[in-house]
Amino acid sequence: MVRGRVRSEWKADYFGKVRRLLNEYEKIFICDADNVTSKQFQDIRQGMRGRGEVLMGKNTMMKRAIRDMINEKPELERLVPLVKKNIGFVLTNGDLKEIRDLVTTFTVPAAARSGSIAPVPVTVPPQNTGLGPEKTSFFQALSIPTKISRGAIEITSPVKLLDIGDKVTESAAMLLNMLKISPFTYGLDILTIYDAGAVFDPAILDITEDDIRGRFMAGVQNIAAVSLAIGYPTVASAPHTIANGFRNLMAVAAATDIEFPQVAQMKAFLADPSAFAVVAAPTAGAEEKQEEAAAAKSESEEESDDDMGFGLFD
Repeated sequence: MVRGRVRSEWKADYFGKVRRLLNEYEKIFICDADNVTSKQFQDIRQGMRGRGEVLMGKNTMMKRAIRDMINEKPELERLVPLVKKNIGFVLTNGDLKEIRDLVTTFTVPAAARSGSIAPVPVTVPPQNTGLGPEKTSFFQALSIPTKISRGAIEITSPVKLLDIGDKVTESAAMLLNMLKISPFTYGLDILTIYDAGAVFDPAILDITEDDIRGRFMAGVQNIAAVSLAIGYPTVASAPHTIANGFRNLMAVAAATDIEFPQVAQMKAFLADPSAFAVVAAPTAGAEEKQEEAAAAKSESEEESDDDMGFGLFD
């Protein structure tokens, strides 16, 4: 009875903690906690102190605690499908990008363990292993090109050992451990972000104002192109329609006696082409002068660098 009472009290405390945190914080990072050690959790909790909280627990208990609050905060229902596999919550009210960067700093290198899944590709670089010739057969079994250099085995060329998603074999784990290579890093991997009812991918945090502006302008250009092609006027296509119409008017005026103020200069150039050459000449002359000045400056700099007032044998 005592043990059952203690367990029920522990559950009640846990549900109370979840309720308190979900009421206090509006932003949640849903993180994959695979291969994260207890020491890392301690470091993350210390790093989040004053900025947020870390919540872990059994999925069934987390879902039940969330469902108990749905009547009060219906937007929490979007969290329930995200509670699966080995996940944890990092809760905060701070800037999402700053907290994301803080969480990702708590990653540590880890040795490859037999049976684990490679999160990154692993390539063994050419190197002197420091191992004696008696280990040659082990490298030959893995098809790794080697030679004996100064009494030790040397890997002569890069060897691609694992691809992303490959299962680490016992021989691959043994090789990496022998070479003291820790190819993987483990930490809280942010899967999804919840912000006051909105759920989105963490990659959105890397979108800049220039990216948004570029996407918007690309959309405006597409609308303008479609509108011009089908002859349907829109706000995006109106400036292009007006400009095209004015070009047509200028073409008609150039071929006829029609005149209006905007085509007066064009007609003057057409009547006397030499006038255009006179107008264009100062611009061309200015460009030539700029090029000559730049060339003279570079020559003077070279001369000053070469002649420092001393001969080679002074």
